[in-house]
Amino acid sequence: MSDLLTVSQVSKRSGFASSALRYYEDLGLIEASRTSGGQRRYQRGVLRRLAFIAAARHVGLTLDEIGAAFALLPAGRTPTKADWTKISKSWRSRLDAEVAALENLRDGLDSCIGCGCLSLQRCQISNPGDIQASKGSGAAFLPEPLHPR
Repeated sequence: MSDLLTVSQVSKRSGFASSALRYYEDLGLIEASRTSGGQRRYQRGVLRRLAFIAAARHVGLTLDEIGAAFALLPAGRTPTKADWTKISKSWRSRLDAEVAALENLRDGLDSCIGCGCLSLQRCQISNPGDIQASKGSGAAFLPEPLHPR
């Protein structure tokens, strides 16, 4: 069994489309070598990087943040569980903030939908003249960790 994988093998194993693999390669998040015919070949360790990318995206990290995390990994060897643990610890506070924000949103759903009015019963008091409109569209009163990145 070869330690080099084709694009289709990596795509099938990782769940990422081949176009995503090329994009991540262009961003420097993963690496591929080329055959004499110009076809991409990936080291088996790329599957760990792709799993990390998937997990990081689910947490809400941007591709730039993922790139910064990868910059902390050792060059020349496949990252270990200890390497991943060290990096993922930095996610804990972010996840804790998002969990707390979601709990607050859940607990307040019966009185506020986060639209900016604070209360469907007293909208003119909490948001007279729709002053929240100046902040742009969207749920202005959603907790910051829940705002789109």
